[in-house]
Amino acid sequence: MSEWKKVKLGECCEITSAKRCHASDRSREGIPFYCSKEIIQLDKGEEVLYSDYIPVDLYNSISKKFGVPKSGDLLLTTRGTNGIPYIYKDRDCFYFADGNLSWFKNFSNQLDVRYLYYWFKSYVGKHSVDAISKGTAQKAVPIEGLRSLDIELPTFNTQRRIATILSRYDSLIENYQKQIKLLEEAAQRLYKEWFVDLHFPGYETTKIVDGVPEGWEKKKVGDMISKTQRNKQVAANNYRVSGKIPVIDQSRDYIAGYTDEEECLVKVNVPYIVFGDHTRILKYIPFSFAKGADGTQLIMSNDLERMPQSLFYNSLIEIDLSNYSYARHFKYLKEEVILLPSKYVARKYDSIVSKYYQSIQRNREQIRLLTEARDRLLPKLMCGELEV
Repeated sequence: MSEWKKVKLGECCEITSAKRCHASDRSREGIPFYCSKEIIQLDKGEEVLYSDYIPVDLYNSISKKFGVPKSGDLLLTTRGTNGIPYIYKDRDCFYFADGNLSWFKNFSNQLDVRYLYYWFKSYVGKHSVDAISKGTAQKAVPIEGLRSLDIELPTFNTQRRIATILSRYDSLIENYQKQIKLLEEAAQRLYKEWFVDLHFPGYETTKIVDGVPEGWEKKKVGDMISKTQRNKQVAANNYRVSGKIPVIDQSRDYIAGYTDEEECLVKVNVPYIVFGDHTRILKYIPFSFAKGADGTQLIMSNDLERMPQSLFYNSLIEIDLSNYSYARHFKYLKEEVILLPSKYVARKYDSIVSKYYQSIQRNREQIRLLTEARDRLLPKLMCGELEV
């Protein structure tokens, strides 16, 4: 630690925010306009599918007069869920809401941006941000507070070596996330080919009667759902960071937390489908889990030969419930109509797609192991316990 020195964060980079864009400035298309929620999604490696926009002309005007983020700048969530960092990439093009995010740019040769990113991820960084957060109902992080934060810095070369070690884990995690996305897209493409375009095995010799292949049926989703076991649910305030049983709920996170409560265990022999009553998020769960409370619906097919879970899952993905806005969506989902194919086509689809989901689960497990390894290493590197 002899080479480490304490400096004010504001001495190492410029910390500012965005030019204010009013609600009246928003548009239905143009340049994506992000708040904290979207930055958290990006940091998790998730694709942002829905956001606000601002007109291109407004973005160009702001860019010319005030500047916009560029590759290598860092954004930090400073309202709601505070302290989540994201480094702006070459491929990125978005603007952001002032007050929701703080913008770190023009870094001096004292501070490597990747090191700062991992510092915010560390316990010391999280604690430092929490300590300067202000407010009661929803805490916010003031820019002046960020500028005055004390940060312990090793030499610039040491910072780069630390960041390089940790970023290798994140690069592997990102690669596994990309593989998962490709496998999910492959399953959905095959579904559309077979069940939307009706180019399924044997379609050339199959008669189509009233838009339905001979031997197939149209069924309401609700008529295809079997009763599932009713276990004790885990309240959100009882989720743990680690434990024996993963908790699955309707949130965007695939695994929301953990519990050790055995009475909450949902034993899985056949994968379950989890549907978010409020969020409309669907998850394919091939392992035993505990169910999160409030709006988490479990779905199991009552005819696994003609509607295996892999096919049921992709059938449900195709259903658009966005017009119902914020509501209890499960009742609407059950009224939707899907195709029930022949046993042969259903088995054929499942034999292909189930292998995709097995690979997805292996990739998720690798991500979990890499994340745990990185998180064990992070505090040791950031406090100088390990030399690099």
